[in-house]
Amino acid sequence: MENCSDFLHWLGTDVSIKILMYLEDSSDLVRVSSVSRSWHQFVLRKDFDTSLYAVIGNGLCKLLCLRRFPEVSSVARVIEINNKIEPMGVGSNNSMEWESLKRDHRVYAFFAQGLMSFMIKDCSLNAISASSTDNYPEESIQNTLVPGDRDEERPSYWSSEGKSDPSVPETLTYKLITNLWVITEISVQPFQAYFQVGVPIYSAKAVRFRMGHLRSPMEIGSDFLDGFAADRISVDDKFTWTYTSPEFPMAQEKSLQKFKLPEPVLCFGGFLQIELLGRVQRQEMDGLFYICVAHVQVMGRPLVPSFDVEMIDLSGKCMLKYYPEAEFSTSEGEPSAPSSLRTLTARFMQRGVMSWEQMILNLFPGNAAGDNESDEELFASS
Repeated sequence: MENCSDFLHWLGTDVSIKILMYLEDSSDLVRVSSVSRSWHQFVLRKDFDTSLYAVIGNGLCKLLCLRRFPEVSSVARVIEINNKIEPMGVGSNNSMEWESLKRDHRVYAFFAQGLMSFMIKDCSLNAISASSTDNYPEESIQNTLVPGDRDEERPSYWSSEGKSDPSVPETLTYKLITNLWVITEISVQPFQAYFQVGVPIYSAKAVRFRMGHLRSPMEIGSDFLDGFAADRISVDDKFTWTYTSPEFPMAQEKSLQKFKLPEPVLCFGGFLQIELLGRVQRQEMDGLFYICVAHVQVMGRPLVPSFDVEMIDLSGKCMLKYYPEAEFSTSEGEPSAPSSLRTLTARFMQRGVMSWEQMILNLFPGNAAGDNESDEELFASS
């Protein structure tokens, strides 16, 4: 294979890297490394005198993450927290550079695994602010966190102030329970005023969604959040929105209406804003138009507690933090089954059983025929 049909051998490093860029998942790089001796060397071996370390040296895992989620471009730095696997030691500049490259490669490989996970769950929210509230706090945004339209037999909903112009929009702003989440779907339930004549539904004409972060890296305490909720602090100049969805039409129905985003969105910073565009229902008592929302739900893929982000400057750049020993947990806080790849990685490395390159190959058995080399032969070549 190495002399006949191995494109890595015939095409060279640059073209081969471009071909590997068409992979959908960076974990496929590990499978690629098990095809043959030369593919193993190309993907995993360290060699500063040749181009055999091309995949790690060129940051292919990060490039694959960027290709699927452009939001990754916000990451300016990667760190491992409480890293007991490969502590950085004193050595030559080349050696320290290689350790840094391997760390970034490993972190982005696990990050890509989380990004492509099929785990979809309800993302817990904190209600931050509404652009207006008709009767605060009885009709506050906090009520939209309660499923349905009643709480202990009392109406549960948020209501805007009334407007004579039906085109005036409203916004609801939330903080995701974590700073890092892949959002796939957002649901909004309009409120039906069952206590009014004709039981009208106060829906918006359309919705649009924004995601982003605070403009300044600051601690969000309870006083800060309460200030938003009570309209003492405006959200207009506090956030940078890095994603804006298309508009979705809303139906005049009492139902939890689901709006699936065109592509999953990686939310750095953990803030979501729902724009309610246009008013449909006029209230009979005062002749003004209102928008009322009973419930909001956000669905997506959790990336915590294994990953977190910290915004580091006003431009939106952030630090990606990786916690190698962390396990995913359920929304109720109970630990779920940890990733077998992550668990075995920590276990093997802490015991010093084998190098990272050897360990990662062992986790993906079933080598292609290739050169028909055993794992032991490949390890001996490293």
